[in-house]
Formats: sequence, C-alpha cells, structure tokens
Amino acid sequence: METAARSRAWRAILVLCGVILLGSAADLRAANLLSPGAGVLIRKSAEPFGVFAFAISSGGMRQKWLGLKEKFDDDMVQLALCDGDRDNCASPAALRLLAIVDEARSRDGRARLGETNRAINLAIRAESDGAVDIWSSPLETFQRGAGDCEDYAIAKLAALRLAGVAAEDLRLVVVRDIRSGEGHAIASARLDGHWLMLDNRRMAMVEDDEARNYQPLFVLYQSAVLRYVGEPVRLAGIDSQRVSTEAH
Repeated sequence: METAARSRAWRAILVLCGVILLGSAADLRAANLLSPGAGVLIRKSAEPFGVFAFAISSGGMRQKWLGLKEKFDDDMVQLALCDGDRDNCASPAALRLLAIVDEARSRDGRARLGETNRAINLAIRAESDGAVDIWSSPLETFQRGAGDCEDYAIAKLAALRLAGVAAEDLRLVVVRDIRSGEGHAIASARLDGHWLMLDNRRMAMVEDDEARNYQPLFVLYQSAVLRYVGEPVRLAGIDSQRVSTEAH
C-alpha cells in the first residue's frame, strides 16, 4: 500500500513538472495550430497582442480581405508610378497620399510611424459606410476624402509600405471594443520587436499591451487571414454579421 501511494505521488510530481515546463493543454493546442508538428512550444504569439492565431481558409472575412487586396495591389502599382514621375501623375488622390509618404520618409523609426498615423488621421474625414460595410482601397479613400476605421488602417498600410516599412512588419487587426461592444480595425506596425497601434481614434500610438480595451479577433496581412484563439464574441459594426459568424 505504501509503495503504491509513493508511486502515485511520484506520478503526480512528474505531471506537475510537465505542466510547468510545457505550459497548459490549451497553450499546447494553440501552439500546434500555429506550427503543426513543432517540437517546441512557443509561449507567446508573434502576432499583435501576443495571442495565438491560426490561418482560416474560408469565410466572409477572408473573402473581404482578399477582394480588397486585389485593389490594394493595383493602387500600389499606380502609387509607385506616380512616385517616380510626379509631374505626369494623373491622380490627385495619389499625390495627396504621396505627400504624406514624403514626410514619413524624412523620419526614422517611431517618428516615421507616428507621422503617418497623425497625417492620415487628419487627411480623412470619419464617415460610416452605413448598412453595407465596404472596405475601400487607399486611392478610393483619398479620392473621397472620407472613410471608416478600416479605410484609415488600409491607407496607413499603403503609406508605410511606400515609406519603406517591410510588409512583414505590418498588420491590419480587427478587434472588439470591450467598452462599446463594437467592431473596430487598426493598422499595426512592428518596431524593435514591439507592435504599435496606429488607431484613427487617437493621435498617439500605444503598444498592443496597452490597448486593454480591445479584444483581438482577426489579424490580416499580405494574403493571410488569421483568427485569434479566444471566446466567441458578438459585434456591432465591421460587417458584424460575418465577423460574429466567423468568431464562433
């Protein structure tokens, strides 16, 4: 009896040590979603907010993002052409955006990000799409001079790319505002290993750890759409019906 009890005690100690070394079962499942077959558990996601996320291959959010990306890529070609020949650029919207890019290029590091955030916040008038949520390309937004949160964020991604920020250091993050229950979109840029939030609701940038009133839902970049691991939520705004469906 004493031998059996001692054996059970040792097994309990080994299990406890395993939990301490490897993390919780939930962490392990999340890490495997990120890196199937990986031998090492990553304790914190490399994405904004440090929350685990996994790629999705279908759904309204992916469809919306990939549809927008086609227009975004076309705009980037037009902007590059105008950037190389301002005198013959036929797009006033492109020239207005490139003026912001010029100011950003004259700065480095955090100042470059902050200038882009401030200038685009001031250049675009806040305006809701109404019942139908439309994600506009950067030139569409600057031609109209107005947009909602994702339009600000998309324009910031374009400006930062043109200003020299690497694509892998840029994200569009869809979040839930915990206080209002509404959906919101933010551009995020990585600097020295930290993610900064370029939010149209504020001029000052904050790191993701300080944006405590936001619950991250999706992270979008290049051709990838990732869904954060977390509890199901219900949203108002940001194409709420589709987002809330995919969050479940």
